[in-house]
Amino acid sequence: MDGQRRAICKGQRVTDRAAMEAVADWYHAWFTGIVLAAVARRGPADAAALVFAVFRRQQAETFLPGLRKLGLDGLPPAVAAARYHYLSNFIGGVGVEYVEESPRQAWIRYPPPRWIWPGATICAIPSEVNAAMLRGWHANNGVMLGCPGLGFVCTGQTVDGDPGLEGYYVEHDHALAEPDRLRFAKHETMPRFDAAAAPRLPSSDWPEDRVARAKRGYAMTYCRTTLAAAFDVFGAEAGGALLGHAARLIGMQHVHATAAALGARDFAGFMVALAEAEGDAAHAEAQPDGSVVVTRERIALLRGIVAPHPAMLAAWGELLAGALAGWDRFARMKREGMLAWRITGG
Repeated sequence: MDGQRRAICKGQRVTDRAAMEAVADWYHAWFTGIVLAAVARRGPADAAALVFAVFRRQQAETFLPGLRKLGLDGLPPAVAAARYHYLSNFIGGVGVEYVEESPRQAWIRYPPPRWIWPGATICAIPSEVNAAMLRGWHANNGVMLGCPGLGFVCTGQTVDGDPGLEGYYVEHDHALAEPDRLRFAKHETMPRFDAAAAPRLPSSDWPEDRVARAKRGYAMTYCRTTLAAAFDVFGAEAGGALLGHAARLIGMQHVHATAAALGARDFAGFMVALAEAEGDAAHAEAQPDGSVVVTRERIALLRGIVAPHPAMLAAWGELLAGALAGWDRFARMKREGMLAWRITGG
């Protein structure tokens, strides 16, 4: 090397859509890993508290704006709530079904395989942790819509061995007390799903590229919400430790598949390609001492978090630390400034 700094090749180009899919899978894995780590390291009750906080916070931030974006505001509350779950999950790449029985009752079903608990991970999710998701979001839709009589009836949970997570929104003639907004009725079953009769996204408003960006945003938003929720529920030290532990494991487990999907052939190229696929600008430069410095302009995952705690950045950074450990266990990475990392060895 002639002593001059030179840019590092990022590897073969991949389509924007494929790159966004890779990012969605990367952050989806981290979100699931965080919940599993909470179950294993803190127990089902704490894991349920975290899941409840995640879904209640995410509902507060995204539900009503999402209704408007999908053109569902103004529909009867039960129909609006169920259609929101159908369309938003469909956009996020989640398997989902919908049946509308009347303006006051509409079903939603998430058939196996479950997106949120992929593969064998579903075997480690206690029933109360899955139910916390319903308590956090589904049971609160009536409150958000200003319809105190709207409740959700869960008729099956996949984690219990039922053939899918399913249930229906139903609008009662009276206001529901909080404990009654979610009830379980396993003797009921959702009617057969007819895809031809299901709600559809206007193709002119939702071209493939927009759907790919939305799928990426879907997974990243869950992780962003979980960062804040874990700090609220467990505190900065314990929450950061839990998030970082899960991040390191996910980075090690997923680096090779993600790098292949991004077309990256070296670790610096992986870091740059991952940043760009997230919607951030980044570059890598070789240094005279043989190291490589990777610099990002920002971290998209933390966008929207007001004054993020340093432990949040540290936890996110464990994704990269774990990825490097999985890539080359003899290589080392050191932060240089807020958004720069020096990679040596390997």
